[in-house]
Amino acid sequence: MNAKGITEKSKTNENKQGIGPVETKYFTFAHTPRELMLESGERLGPITLAYEIYGTLNQDKSNAILILHALTGNAHAAGYHPEDKDPGWWDNMIGPGKAFDTDKYFVICSNVIGGCKGSTGPASINPKTKKPYGLDFPLITIKDMVNAQVHLIRYLGINQLLCIAGGSMGGMQVLQWAVSYPEMVRAAIPIATTAKHSPQQIAFNEVGRQAVMADPEWRDGHYYGLGVPARGLAVARMVGHITYMSDISMEEKFGRKVKEERPDKKFSPDSEAASGVRFLVIAFKSDWLYPIYQSKEIVRACKQAQLDVSYYEINSTYGHDAFLLEVDEEEHFIKNFLRKLSDE
Repeated sequence: MNAKGITEKSKTNENKQGIGPVETKYFTFAHTPRELMLESGERLGPITLAYEIYGTLNQDKSNAILILHALTGNAHAAGYHPEDKDPGWWDNMIGPGKAFDTDKYFVICSNVIGGCKGSTGPASINPKTKKPYGLDFPLITIKDMVNAQVHLIRYLGINQLLCIAGGSMGGMQVLQWAVSYPEMVRAAIPIATTAKHSPQQIAFNEVGRQAVMADPEWRDGHYYGLGVPARGLAVARMVGHITYMSDISMEEKFGRKVKEERPDKKFSPDSEAASGVRFLVIAFKSDWLYPIYQSKEIVRACKQAQLDVSYYEINSTYGHDAFLLEVDEEEHFIKNFLRKLSDE
């Protein structure tokens, strides 16, 4: 999921300067015999992470913010690539004077392992077979993604992040960072997310998977070099896009006009696991993919663990897509939160 193709609303403040041209960088680690141990028990390596950086790291390396992307996002969160006409997927939130102000903060965004935008994933070459991994690529969890990101942050010489932030699946990574590495995180901003998927959310995801696998071009996952299951993927994206919208936005766009199951774990940080991490939780009232009750569950868990947590609901008619579009209100809450954090 990303901002490209969303044209219903653009609330970018045009008098704010953009970052300009940026370059994607690559970090490789987990070489034999130090492969990354995954939650599945398998080992993965070597691993490459694609990432981008914006702004300047200060002398004591205390102004770093890690941005975590949604399901089909990538490391290109802001600025422009010379070969692309579109800016990064959160360009309206990252840059001079914006919510994540690059005049103040050093902002990092990495693509996750298992993705298809420069980081090691199913399309990467398996060193054992010299062919694309395909379905031989191991199962990846949110925790695996975060464990890989930790290597990148340490490679950049950062011992503690000022803040971690992300929406949707990015918000899930935010929660995992806070639980797994609280000593590396001062504050967390999970947006439009959940601590666990509901049965309905799992069902929608399964429909998308089945749509791709039903395409004859799927070839049991061994389609590399032979064409892609484009028709199945198109259907899967249609299903996904419906879940990102609200009833009102679907009416505006589509209304009639004249003329694999696994146990889920609740986010339950105890006083040791997320000690000292401050939370800003943001939810959108029209989001029915990750309804506000799921954000409230995160808030409730934080309070039970006696963590410092602030919660805001934003009125919007854009459903789950709102976290990419409701720039003004998000910027207000995030700027104030980061300002207080930086002043301490």
